[in-house]
Amino acid sequence: MKKPKPQPGLPSRDQILRFIEDSPGAIGKREIAKHFGLRGADKIALKALLKDMTDEGLVDMAPGRAFHKHGGLPRVTVLRVAAVEGDAVWAVPDRWEGAGAPPRLRVMEKGRRGALGIGDRILARTEERGSGHVAHAMKTLQAGGETIIGVLVSDTGPGGKPMIWLRPADKRARFDFAVSDMGDAAIGDLVRAELSGGGPATKARVIDRIGDPFAPRSLSMIAIAKHEIPHIFGDEVIDEAERAAKLPLTPDGREDLRDLPIVAIDPVDARDHDDAVWAIPDDNPGNKGGFRAIVAIADVSFYVRPGGALDREARRRGNSVYFPDQVVPMLPETLSAGVCSLKAGEDRAAMACHLVIDRHGKVTSWRFARALVRLRANIAYEDAQAMIDTGKLLPFERRGGVGAPDNAPRRTDSVHPPTPFPGGEGEILSALQNLWACWKLLAKARAARAPLDLDLPERQVILDEQGGIAEIRVRERLDAHRLIEDYMIAANVAAAKALEAKKSPVMYRIHEPPSRDKLVSLKDYLETFDQRFALGQVITPAVFNRLIDGFAGDDRLPEIMEAILRSQTQAYYGPANSGHFGLALGSYAHFTSPIRRYADLIVHRALVDSYRLEAPGKPKGLPAKTGLGEADAKGFSRIGEAISALERRAMEAERETVDRYVAAYLAGKVGEVVAARITGVQPFGFFATVDGLGGDGLVPVSTLGSERFFYDEAARTLDSEHGRVSYSVGQRLELRLMDANPVSGALRFALPDAPDEGFRNRPPRRDGVKKAGKHMVGKRGRPTNIKHKGKRR
Repeated sequence: MKKPKPQPGLPSRDQILRFIEDSPGAIGKREIAKHFGLRGADKIALKALLKDMTDEGLVDMAPGRAFHKHGGLPRVTVLRVAAVEGDAVWAVPDRWEGAGAPPRLRVMEKGRRGALGIGDRILARTEERGSGHVAHAMKTLQAGGETIIGVLVSDTGPGGKPMIWLRPADKRARFDFAVSDMGDAAIGDLVRAELSGGGPATKARVIDRIGDPFAPRSLSMIAIAKHEIPHIFGDEVIDEAERAAKLPLTPDGREDLRDLPIVAIDPVDARDHDDAVWAIPDDNPGNKGGFRAIVAIADVSFYVRPGGALDREARRRGNSVYFPDQVVPMLPETLSAGVCSLKAGEDRAAMACHLVIDRHGKVTSWRFARALVRLRANIAYEDAQAMIDTGKLLPFERRGGVGAPDNAPRRTDSVHPPTPFPGGEGEILSALQNLWACWKLLAKARAARAPLDLDLPERQVILDEQGGIAEIRVRERLDAHRLIEDYMIAANVAAAKALEAKKSPVMYRIHEPPSRDKLVSLKDYLETFDQRFALGQVITPAVFNRLIDGFAGDDRLPEIMEAILRSQTQAYYGPANSGHFGLALGSYAHFTSPIRRYADLIVHRALVDSYRLEAPGKPKGLPAKTGLGEADAKGFSRIGEAISALERRAMEAERETVDRYVAAYLAGKVGEVVAARITGVQPFGFFATVDGLGGDGLVPVSTLGSERFFYDEAARTLDSEHGRVSYSVGQRLELRLMDANPVSGALRFALPDAPDEGFRNRPPRRDGVKKAGKHMVGKRGRPTNIKHKGKRR
């Protein structure tokens, strides 16, 4: 039946909305005027009506001046590919101004599949299908203008004229950018901007206001925006998490371990507890002097099932990201800090790894089972260590941080109130003593294996109650930390070998040996310390450990360990086993942290399939299966690549945020002289870090003095022309802090006696001063015999 032709005259708002909703293509003013038969003055009135409807929030205007219902998705719009999962391509709107999170659309590719990759921009026709949308790709578009994250600042421009500038969040950026359009953002806001033009004429146009990065506990906002880390859960994900949290937890299909005094030992401020442990001397006569142990891990696969919205979101995030001011969790808090988290006195679903350990510390057998546990205690590392050291339980009022400095956070929040232990005081101390006795055997086996022993300091940012920086210190490493680490390693190895025994796919944690190129660089560096390093020897972690032992008590030990660390490859996830070089293990997987790592969740699902541990029943509104999905079982390589990249993103974001907090902490000390250590040397200057705090700042070669400098690449030194001064990696010296930028985390130093403008009048270059293996550094800190490529911004 044909629709009645509309009568001439200006249509009503409702008529226009119905026409936009019913039309299959893009609808602009011309299409509306033609449909309603408008001419002359009516077309002018339609333009005004559409503007009013836009101002009233009834319709939105998409690129190309096409209209669509407010908060909805345009029929034809520009999309950006956000994920590629097997043959499925998913995209999001290139710009989204609707309510809530931007919709995720399945892209129906035209022609050859696999042509689209993450980041590609397409013009697409959108179509509602079921409860979601699909997109039909029409054509691929050129990449958009370069976007940049930064903070808006007010400063003077040419001729002293007040201007608005964008200060980039990337410490590698050398210049601020003049802002041509700041939209609805204000000075001090963190924004996303699009750059246009080139060279000195480059302008920044604000396209998105992100928020105030200098509000209390907000500096991590910069890294979240810069690295596009998902930090808001959509309604569909939250709804599924709440349904999953209501799943009945019964002993059916589970071992009931609630009578065992299992405990969790975690950081003092932990909110999500993945793991808990228990050990007891083995009463089997055939294992005299050995132990039985259980590593109980949160049974996340029971709640997060393959193919659901929760699973898709967890894979998209890959891992939780830990900042000083907040945690961006992989799973909604209903699960991560709720029903999945192993809390004392509450029944929890667990995946139990049963271990038998002989008197030499060797794990002789293992078994995996779904279990029901009720922990006796959640104990801070410092508390557990204090109990073992004193042989006594802690005074009630001191639980939650004994052994930590007086201003360390205590367990006084609602998650960890300092209540009496549910299992009784004596039972807890006995449980800890058994754990320590068993760990001494595991530690003996670890020493025999000789894994890489790099004890590099880790910075810890302590915030006060107002979210300001109270202290930045090096995190203390106790035996309690090593104990949990060794139990987790034992369970991870058991998981990998258990899956291998069933010829099941394994998501290995792989750490390959150093490449020859890295070893040659390390050899050249060690020669500057008169330390030989034979390239022909079999390279094992023990080789590096002997190097470290040779510098014990030497002030140069930190830079030796950093050089060894730089020579290592980066660990990653994948189904092809190459062993774990750093841990000196042939088979290794991650099993022990499924609340915060997707790789561990995949390993749990593989164990469920391999050992027939499927949960009974078919929950309403959730996928039934808790093991591997069919597509996942075949896509381990693709999944491994994706979660490895997400892990690297998280590590970079975490490191950058700590640097920003260090810069914010030091911002009040600009102009002061600080104790520092050189961490890197380049032709243009050297980098230094503040002792005890960290951070990273440049000392430009132009500020080092009136002499010319040579850069010795092998020795990693800058040497003055007449040999009076030399700067090398690891050297300790005093420097004046010239700038500390919390936006980028960058620091800038100068020598204490350097003039503010640097040493500009250097003698001209003389013939014959070039030395073998070194590069002459010119007036601007650039080597005169090296060609540099790259765009100067």
